[in-house]
Amino acid sequence: MLNLKGKTILVTGASSGIGACLAKYCDELGANVILSARSNEKLISVFSEMSSRSKIILADLTNETELQQLISELPQIDGFVHCAGKIQPFPIKFIKQKHIDDLFSINLNSAILLSSGILKSKKLNQGASVVFISSISAEFPYMGGSLYSASKSALESFARSFALENAPMKIRANIVSPALVKTEMFEQTKSAYDEADFEKFISQYPLGVGEPQDVANTIAFLLSDLSKWITGTTIRMDGGLLLNSKRD
Repeated sequence: MLNLKGKTILVTGASSGIGACLAKYCDELGANVILSARSNEKLISVFSEMSSRSKIILADLTNETELQQLISELPQIDGFVHCAGKIQPFPIKFIKQKHIDDLFSINLNSAILLSSGILKSKKLNQGASVVFISSISAEFPYMGGSLYSASKSALESFARSFALENAPMKIRANIVSPALVKTEMFEQTKSAYDEADFEKFISQYPLGVGEPQDVANTIAFLLSDLSKWITGTTIRMDGGLLLNSKRD
């Protein structure tokens, strides 16, 4: 049976979307959950639905000082899930350095620096599990999504290196790569299309668009001991999107 009882898990980006759903689900499964995000108001709202085992550490992961403070406040943990990220659609001809810096700082750089800091501080227990949230857009690009797709492709490569380097400690690292899920990012993606094109895009999902709980279920499995022989793997969750696209 799936359970996380006795495990201490850090969830970044826990104030909304998949991160918020995951934090509450891990709590239901018995974990001691550490919620982190930039928005104190939103974090408190999520926290209010959880048990007293949970804890908030407010941090902007793109701010070096706040990132280091988060790491210093962490207890020993049995895993972390990097849900923090953003979508920022830009046609390639309009991309400037500030757009690259802005998107990569949260989607990639923060994951690398958080991982490095936690490992350096020796706060990740032997046998721990780490999950990085990627996106199906790393394989299935969309108009205006070049920076987002590139950041997620790089994140997946980093995660596999993380898995290889930490295998001697039985520390696992895996990637969950969802397609469209009904979160705030869903609305941001929708805004990049006109209505007719978006409806056509949605029709390519044989099983429809996903829910945050769908993704949380898979992440919880990867955090649990049931997945102790899985590492360096990308689990695609796309409702059949890529399968359907190969029929043309």
